[in-house]
Amino acid sequence: MIRVVKIGGRPQSDPQLPALVASSLSADAQLVLVHGGGDEISALQSALGGSTTFVGGRRVTTERDIDIVRMALSGSANKRLVAKLVDLGIKAVGVSGEDAGLIAAEALDVEQLGYVGAPRDINVDFLSYLLAGGYVPIVSPVSRDVNSENGSALNVNGDDAAAALAVAMKAEELVLVADVEGVMSDGCVVSELSVEGAHRLIANGTANKGMRAKLEAALAAIAGGVARVRVSDINALSDAQRGTCLTAIGELS
Repeated sequence: MIRVVKIGGRPQSDPQLPALVASSLSADAQLVLVHGGGDEISALQSALGGSTTFVGGRRVTTERDIDIVRMALSGSANKRLVAKLVDLGIKAVGVSGEDAGLIAAEALDVEQLGYVGAPRDINVDFLSYLLAGGYVPIVSPVSRDVNSENGSALNVNGDDAAAALAVAMKAEELVLVADVEGVMSDGCVVSELSVEGAHRLIANGTANKGMRAKLEAALAAIAGGVARVRVSDINALSDAQRGTCLTAIGELS
């Protein structure tokens, strides 16, 4: 069984996270962990005299910014998370989407967004090699630009990267970890959500900003053959029933 888990930037700072990741590992399950770090990127941009701009919920990324994104995600955030897991005896290894061409991406809208992309291809052999060796890949979503002639990278949304990895690896489950218990509707957590229900929450604005991105990634994973996607907080790592579960058929339709 392969499970792909994406950890948002804020949940990464929760002191319980390393132990919860450790508790989710088992002899019959392999784990791929993808991380974000939007707040860390913004802080580094500001410290270096830059500014943060979003269009349609996506970070505008200039040629200068892509190196900042590399530093914040593939550098600081990735290695900090790896160190915490290694301290608990987990064979965690940090990689980025650029390493071995793990995630090959194409630019979405150069004119409006700059160096922002969407996954196109996944190097399944590389990831399978790490998993077969008993390693837990910790993946920064900074990805290789397939159309670049000078080795440039693209800033890929972590949820999108996790969904693409889950589809390519034929994962049984994708877990999108946020700082909320699940998808909210009328003040309550939706425990089960159909594809139609997810589309409706996006269309009527109930799911917006970060949650919209998560549902869009979840829908892409379901369309690609992943049987189950959950959106929840870090406690979903140890509780298989926690959060909002999205399947091809669900209760809210």
